[in-house]
Amino acid sequence: VQLQASGGGLVQAGDSLRLSCAASGTTFSSYNMGWFRQAPGKEREFVAAIRRSGGYTYYADSVKGRFTISRDNAKNTVSLQMNSLEPEDTAVYYCAADRDIILSSLRRADAWDYWGQGTQVTVSS
Repeated sequence: VQLQASGGGLVQAGDSLRLSCAASGTTFSSYNMGWFRQAPGKEREFVAAIRRSGGYTYYADSVKGRFTISRDNAKNTVSLQMNSLEPEDTAVYYCAADRDIILSSLRRADAWDYWGQGTQVTVSS
């Protein structure tokens, strides 16, 4: 599974940004997809995840109500719409894929099998 994340950039607090992750080399609809982020000096942390069919989504408390994860299985892409961005959202954002991840594990970075290269999001105050 190859994952290519894009859409990062430099924005001001309160702005919006949309990240995309394109998958190839697999049957995309067979994989659960997730977004994580890693700020300098910090561990990689869970942001959001979406099940294969898109019927279930999960969010970190810090982004709930501001971020929305979605997927288009016809286009092999997963997106993260980020609204009301805050300086604390500054990080490198990674998309991840896993075929069989269970609910109790999806917030753990080490539980996901495949990773994209990351895209930088910087939010200025």
